[in-house]
Amino acid sequence: MLQLFGYWRSSASYRVRILMQLKGLDYEFHPVNLRLGEQHEKGYHRINPQGLVPFLIDGDVQLGQSVAIMEYLDEAYPAYPLMPSAAQARARVRQIVNMIACDTHPLDNLRVLNYLEQALGVDQPRREAWYRHWIDETFRALEPLLMTTAGVYCVGNEVTLADCMLVPQVYNARRYQMSLEEYPTINRIVANCEQLQAFVRAAPERQPDAS
Repeated sequence: MLQLFGYWRSSASYRVRILMQLKGLDYEFHPVNLRLGEQHEKGYHRINPQGLVPFLIDGDVQLGQSVAIMEYLDEAYPAYPLMPSAAQARARVRQIVNMIACDTHPLDNLRVLNYLEQALGVDQPRREAWYRHWIDETFRALEPLLMTTAGVYCVGNEVTLADCMLVPQVYNARRYQMSLEEYPTINRIVANCEQLQAFVRAAPERQPDAS
C-alpha cells in the first residue's frame, strides 16, 4: 500500500491528498507534526533526509517534493489523468503549478516564517503581512492568466494538477484573512473544485491528525 507522510495543514501535503482522492488511491497515512518539530527528528530524517512533508513511499519508490510526487502518481496510476493530452494545455498546467510551487510557497513556508520570527525578530503582524504579500503577488498574475485558460477549472473543463495546487493556496489566503474580491476567476474555480467530494475529503480539517 502507498504510504504518505504529511501534516494536516501543510499545503504541499494537501495538494497530494487531493490528487490521491481524485484517483481513488488508498494509502497509509503517517502524521508528521510540523508545529511540534517532528520533521527534525532523527527517525523521520532516516526516511526523508530533507525533513520536509509530504513524502511518499510506493514499494521501492521513495519521493519527496509535492510536485514530483503528484507527477509520479499521475503517471504510475493513470486512471483519472490530471494532465491534459494537448501539449499547449499541459504547458499551461505546469505554468500554473510553478507559479504556486516555485514563486509563492517557498516564501510562505513554515520554516521561512519561523526564521523570520526566531532569527530576524520579525513580529507576528509583519510576518502575516509578508505572507499575504507573496500570495497577492502571484494571484495578481494568476487571475488574468486563468481568464484565458479556465473553463470550469483552471485549464478547461477537467480537473488538473493546477486545481490541486490552487485550492490549498486559496485555503492559506483565507487563513490569513486575505481579501480575494479582486480575483473572481480564482474564486469561481475554487468554488467549483469545492463541490467535488475528492476536494472535500482532502480538506485539512477532515484529516485524522487535525488539531
